[in-house]
Amino acid sequence: MVTEVGNVARDGGKAKTATQSPDGPAKVTITEIAREAGVSVPTVSRVVNGRSDVSPATRARVEDLLHRHGYRRRQTSPGDRAALLDLVFNDLDSPWAVEIIRGVEEIAHEQGVGTVVSAIHDRAGDAHQWMTNLRARASDGVILVTSVLEQGLHDELRRLGVPLVVIDPAGGPALMAPTVGATNWAGGMAATEHLLGLGHRRIGFIEGPPRLLCSRARLDGYRAALDAAGVAVDDTLIVPGDFYHESGFTGANHLLDLDEAPTAIFASSDQMALGAIEALRRRGLRVPEDMSVVGFDDLPEVRWSSPPLTTVRQPLADMGKLAARSVLDLARSVEPASPRVELATELVVRASTAVPRTV
Repeated sequence: MVTEVGNVARDGGKAKTATQSPDGPAKVTITEIAREAGVSVPTVSRVVNGRSDVSPATRARVEDLLHRHGYRRRQTSPGDRAALLDLVFNDLDSPWAVEIIRGVEEIAHEQGVGTVVSAIHDRAGDAHQWMTNLRARASDGVILVTSVLEQGLHDELRRLGVPLVVIDPAGGPALMAPTVGATNWAGGMAATEHLLGLGHRRIGFIEGPPRLLCSRARLDGYRAALDAAGVAVDDTLIVPGDFYHESGFTGANHLLDLDEAPTAIFASSDQMALGAIEALRRRGLRVPEDMSVVGFDDLPEVRWSSPPLTTVRQPLADMGKLAARSVLDLARSVEPASPRVELATELVVRASTAVPRTV
């Protein structure tokens, strides 16, 4: 069995936190060393474990403190503990999540880091269980994706010195963590401008979850495009959704039941756009002859929908890559160049949009 101070050793597949060095009681814990050095606990652990992924200046500072406090380094052996990243979603039942995972995994594989993927479903019990598991496996960093953790869990991450990067932040209280997103406002505006350019004036909009900044930004882009074109925003054309197929189906049916139905629908996710297309099909309406439809994401499947979907591409895999690089940099005490990064979106025009029948 390997024993170490303030770190997690694995024996027979069980995680165990040790409080004693091989040669007697430790004079100081790794947490105290990290606090004095001004670095994270995982960074000190990497120095103690002889890992190479620490900057020379940080390594020298930590080594000096370890020496001054009389800490006796354990002998390392291959496979003591793999470097790990935690990737946390609210839900995993979406190809959107798969694209994020693909990007994170590419960087993790490149840098020899394992990835643990979790879903917490916005349930406090799931989130607390995840935190318990995180402590046991001594993760090197956390990437949080459109999920909400209560303030106490964020405080615990900071106390543990575990670096955090957030993809598509939900908003609310500041997380004091770097974020990675896409230009959602610009994407919402580009999709709406495309429909306006085709001659549409009554454009239905199916929202995403309003708690998410990305959802609100897409709606704001839609409103801004209408305003710039001199088209009054009709709030009856804006219906709620949750990014999933069923809400797109329901939202489209609501729009079709209006006294004056729209001639186009902009759904703020591809899955909702596909749900809207199914609602139109069941009513005997054709896309784009009877109704144009635009989505948002550019998931791989929408190129093969019938018809292929016009959508706003956001670089999901690239967002995952950037988040993984950023959290690994933080774990090495390298601060990101910017605390907030937005990658560019791009309108992709396919066969689901056309001029309205009335033009």
